[in-house]
Amino acid sequence: MDWGTLAGTALGAILGVSTTLLAERSRWQREHSARERAVRQQLYAEYLGALSLTTHRLRDLKRSNGLTREERMEQAGEILGSTNAYHLRYQMLIIAPEHLGDTADQAFMRLRDLRDRFDEPDIGADPGWPSAMEALDGALNALRTAMRSDVSARS
Repeated sequence: MDWGTLAGTALGAILGVSTTLLAERSRWQREHSARERAVRQQLYAEYLGALSLTTHRLRDLKRSNGLTREERMEQAGEILGSTNAYHLRYQMLIIAPEHLGDTADQAFMRLRDLRDRFDEPDIGADPGWPSAMEALDGALNALRTAMRSDVSARS
């Protein structure tokens, strides 16, 4: 038996299997990255949607007439709870990179500050409303910018 032929065959088999395994590993990493990016994009869109919906509903509540202060306070709390913003906030803190999680948390805090404006006796004449809205808009803009940066960096 020629040992050279046997060694050549074994070396060829090892190289072939190794090349196949490396190719499969590379394909798996690409697919994993694509799935991870899709999950983040979905979460980012849902979180921004929940924050925007909550903001819109709070603005509508501020304009509503005929409600007592207590009714407005109760509805403001229900609005924030019903839009899934709390749930998505915690997902953001777990899934998003730390700097983006902090930015997402800041946007949520500004939204909560806006909700807390309903504790004032007359929300219709609240002098703090415009500055609370401005702070929320700034936080949402910073969040959108950070999300775009994260998604484009992973493409």
